[in-house]
Amino acid sequence: MRVIIAVVGVSVGLAAASAIAQPSNSDVKLLNEAATVLRDARNAGDDGIPETVWKKAECVVVVPALKKAAFIVGGEFGDGVMSCRRANAWGAPVFMELAKGSAGLQIGASSTALVLLVMNESGVSKLLGNKTTLGADASIAAGPVGRAASAATDAQMSAEMLSYSRSKGLFAGVNLSGGTLRPDGSANARAYGSKVSARDVVMGTAHVTMTAEARTFTSALGRDVRATSGVKK
Repeated sequence: MRVIIAVVGVSVGLAAASAIAQPSNSDVKLLNEAATVLRDARNAGDDGIPETVWKKAECVVVVPALKKAAFIVGGEFGDGVMSCRRANAWGAPVFMELAKGSAGLQIGASSTALVLLVMNESGVSKLLGNKTTLGADASIAAGPVGRAASAATDAQMSAEMLSYSRSKGLFAGVNLSGGTLRPDGSANARAYGSKVSARDVVMGTAHVTMTAEARTFTSALGRDVRATSGVKK
């Protein structure tokens, strides 16, 4: 009887854990939208993010829609997704939140897509903390576009992050200094369980299962050889 009870208890526990680790419809939509932004970015050619910059990035953060709110004291907010290189593959994505305040009256509301490339381990470590203020806690610069990579400024060469925005299908460097970026604890708990942190997922210290939508996002990253070689299908 004890054995039966134990087995039932384990089964119930696994079922409960599975129920907890279930992305919401909005999480799935975010992953799909982020994958679309990535595909556009990777296929933009000379009008997009240089391939040499892609290959150096340790992580990529995509915010499909940074929205400007119509408040007296305005602000811009957006949900995003980040994946980092681990060995020869892109790791399971984690959910992120970006906020950027702006003083003054905001007329109407608008949104834009953002792509942030995290260029070194220092930048990665900072992003996995509780909250990172861009430009203060972590250095960030508007990224070079097209063939301009060969003429990158000193700020771009030394920045922990490079940032881009997309408007009307074109990518351009954008200044996000003053914004804050942090892991979205609620969304990550839905995707991987409440006991797994964003750092656990990125560093590979916790075994997690990627959904089909998560794999769609990482696949959209996988054009460069360093990211895809050796990946088991």
